[in-house]
Amino acid sequence: MSADDVMALPLAFGGQRLDWRDLPRAVRERIESLAGARVTAEMSATSGFSPGFCAVLELTDGRAVFVKAVSSDQNPHSPELARAEIRAARALPPHVPAPTLRWWDDDGDWVLLGFDAVHGRSPELPWRADDLALVLSALDDLAHCAPAPGHDLPRTEDLLADDFTGWRSMLQATPAQREVVAELVDEPGRWAVDHLEDLARWEQDALRVVAGDTLVHGDLRADNVMIEDGHQRVWLIDWPHASVGAPWIDLAFMLPSVALQGGAGDPAWLFARSAASQGVSVDDLRAALAGLAGYFAWSSGQPAPTGIPNLRAFQAAQAGATLRWLRDLS
Repeated sequence: MSADDVMALPLAFGGQRLDWRDLPRAVRERIESLAGARVTAEMSATSGFSPGFCAVLELTDGRAVFVKAVSSDQNPHSPELARAEIRAARALPPHVPAPTLRWWDDDGDWVLLGFDAVHGRSPELPWRADDLALVLSALDDLAHCAPAPGHDLPRTEDLLADDFTGWRSMLQATPAQREVVAELVDEPGRWAVDHLEDLARWEQDALRVVAGDTLVHGDLRADNVMIEDGHQRVWLIDWPHASVGAPWIDLAFMLPSVALQGGAGDPAWLFARSAASQGVSVDDLRAALAGLAGYFAWSSGQPAPTGIPNLRAFQAAQAGATLRWLRDLS
């Protein structure tokens, strides 16, 4: 990818957003009823992958609320992800730096969520060293967090069981299918095709090594982080993939996207110097990255999901970044 391509991530790969005026009138009225005031203005989110409505709404009483509104018309999986985010919000202990879910509604079609509108900005891309230091410190703190009592979050190994089979799927694929993935992922993809048996073997250990008892966000990238400059505070947003697993998984799974977006250092060096990585063996890290890379690589060759036309290109780029790190470990 070119430098311009890297700097455009993740904006270039976002989902198809709705504006306030695009929502059905009944949905707008329900949002205003739940919020307790009329909407006067909106500021739409410009990053992220979820299709649907996602914006900060200013209200007549001076408050602001961050609202997500999705239905199966945008993407058949979006309502289930929104419901998962509702479950995750109940599982987050108070000290986790995530916006508070104030209200939600689900009529079986539209799922609506209203969060506190937090102040902040996305990390600058390419990554600045000071921004990354703040985010990595937040991940070190998250590595010590357990879910709230009575939570119903899935285990990480259960959540990823169907996803971490990419290299074994590639082994069963035709040579033409393998070539498609290799071309999408570029040079690291060709290395992967030449080492499929090794990757499939490492991948089989991935579910074992991601198991644990720590709160895992599961989808951390620049677009799921906000930095509040005045207080040097990091907010971790968008939790539908939350689970309970190993304390170092969020760090390991975020660093390939950091490498892809540039400017902040080598993933291996960043991983080794972070507190969350202490005690993680090379074999366990290799297995986890093999599972992640296989998921991205195999997914990149599938048809684009409804409402997210650029997701496969992003997954191919993520596969390449993960494979470069994984190749160095082999």
